[in-house]
Amino acid sequence: MWDMGVTVDEFLTMLETLPEAEQSRGGGDSWIALKVRGKGFGYVWEKTETVGLKLTLDEQIALVAERPEVFEVQFTTSQFGWVVVQLAKIDADELLELVTEAWCLTAPKRLLETHEFGSLYDE
Repeated sequence: MWDMGVTVDEFLTMLETLPEAEQSRGGGDSWIALKVRGKGFGYVWEKTETVGLKLTLDEQIALVAERPEVFEVQFTTSQFGWVVVQLAKIDADELLELVTEAWCLTAPKRLLETHEFGSLYDE
């Protein structure tokens, strides 16, 4: 794919591929929280056209180092590194891979096992 960039609406449509992914408004409607079974795996800021995603610490460091124009550190915890993604500067396939990873890092084991054999991985 040569076209770079994903709209907020396109990103929100991607979430339909992730079982039990939920969206809820927060911060006086300033962001959309992304959760699976009540646990957060991402955020969407429509105004700035950015997305925050939960990743591994290693992946956070690698992405920010490789492409700081696309990724920036949001925050880190003892186990995870969250990144802010500039939607206009990433292609849809890579973004789908990252949001799926964020979902997988958060989803309960049983749901994850069901998902691993689901349609997303069928080719």
